[in-house]
Order: sequence, then structure tokens, then C-alpha cells
Amino acid sequence: MPLARTADLLARAAADRRGLPAFNVITLEHAEAIAAGAEAAGTPVVLQISQNAVAYHGGRLLPLARACAEVAAGCAVPAALHLDHVEDFELLRAAPAAGFSSAMFDASALPHAENVAATAEAAAFAHRHGLHLEAELGRVGGKDGEPPLPAHTPGARTDPAEAAAYVAATGVDALAVAVGSSHAMTSRTAALDHALIARLAAAVPVPLVLHGSSGVPDADLRAAVAAGLVKVNIGTALNTAFTPALRAALAERPEAVDPRKVLAPARAAMAATVAQLAAVVALTDSQPVAEAVG
Repeated sequence: MPLARTADLLARAAADRRGLPAFNVITLEHAEAIAAGAEAAGTPVVLQISQNAVAYHGGRLLPLARACAEVAAGCAVPAALHLDHVEDFELLRAAPAAGFSSAMFDASALPHAENVAATAEAAAFAHRHGLHLEAELGRVGGKDGEPPLPAHTPGARTDPAEAAAYVAATGVDALAVAVGSSHAMTSRTAALDHALIARLAAAVPVPLVLHGSSGVPDADLRAAVAAGLVKVNIGTALNTAFTPALRAALAERPEAVDPRKVLAPARAAMAATVAQLAAVVALTDSQPVAEAVG
């Protein structure tokens, strides 16, 4: 089917009070695993390419973007393409022609007034070119090797009134909020502030996004969606599935030189993780929401 638009998938998920799973792509194996896992779960999905992933590929956006677009277009469930954690305006400007329907502009490390000004400029560009723009307020932490922020650090949680004012001042279409998760967690021990999520959902007129979701247990993910989060970003969990499976395959086949022999089981492990987490986020797995909230 043709590429879906992130804005349409978000609107449908919000109307259905379900989450929209969004998974980060580093290699073609990631993209294929995301598509296969989403098909297995029967859920719409967003394939995300971050600025860091673009840097990994030598700063060239188009090869990976076009590969992801082809994978997404061949997916049996609706799949959209999103450019994630963009800090470079030049990269944002390349997004429309590369097939993205949405982007996340990340000015969260800037002082508040500079964040507002830069994000408003990014949103104006995005809207002129048909892009849905996500931004971040508060500090999720854990990105690029930085430690998670302690809960009481100033700015470590997103304030609902400030978030509503930020959305009004910038014109963004979705807002990533800091509610207790952290990027790059390899253990699922994060504890989300569900009361804060509910207050943010009541105050902010655009869909809320959770970054750093790999470290959040299933029950907390379900409860977060029930409280009002819509888009749920997952990256590290794919790598924690992929890498051990790759190591095991290499250990079982020490003589192997054909990378397909060891990459295939690693890709399958990622697909299984995608299927499981996509079902949790979309609230289509067998566990009731009441269990998560309780």
C-alpha cells in the first residue's frame, strides 16, 4: 500500500484511544524487522530515522530513507516515515523531498526562549512543505550517552501549563514530553508519572509522544496510553534483541562468512520484539488496560 502519513496515523490512534508504535531504523534489517513485526501485530507503524542514524550512514539521508520508503510501501499495514531528533536545519529541509511526512525537531537542549524561537521557525518551514512537526519540551535524558536526569532536576519533567504555552507559541503538531522515561535504557525499569501524563493530555491540544520507551515495562506503556500518550518511540529494544541473537548465531556458526546466515536470526529476533511491543502500545495484546493502570 502507499506510504501512510504520520499525521493520519496519529489522528486515528488518538480517536481510537490507542497508541501508535514508532520504531527507529539503523540498518535495512531494522526496517524489514519493523515491517514484519507490525504486520504480525496487525498495527499501523512509523519507521523513524534519526539524525544519529543519518550520521552513521556518512551523513547521507537518501539511501536509507528510500530503502525505508520501499519497505513501508510494501507493508501490509499502514506505515509512515518520520525523521527523528533533528537538530540540523539542513537535514530538516531535506525531509520533504526524501519522502518523510513528519519530523521531530529537537531544540530541547537550548534555553527555553531559544527553543521556542528555533522550533517555531522549524514548524513554519514544516507546514510550508506539508510536514507534521513534533518537538520536545522537558528533558528525557539518556541521549548520546548522557545520564538519565534525576526526577527532581529542574526541567526533568514537562510542566502542563508551560507545555500548552509552548505548543501555542511554536505551532507544533505533536509534543514529546518528559514523564519518567530515558533514552538508551537496556533494562525495563523506568517508572512513568501517569498522573502527570493525564494532566499534560488535558492541557495540551496536540498528541503527546513518549521518547525512551524501551526502558518502560509493558504495564506502564499500557497505562501511559490509557492516560493520554499517543505516539510511543522505541529504539534500543530492537538493538537489545538484535545483538544477542547475532552473537548467538556467530557462536553457533563460527565458520560462517556469509552475513545472511547470522543476520537473518538477528532480524527475526527484532521482528518478534516489534510484534510484541506494537501490540502492547496499540492495546491489542491480551492484557487489559485496567491491569496496567492498577
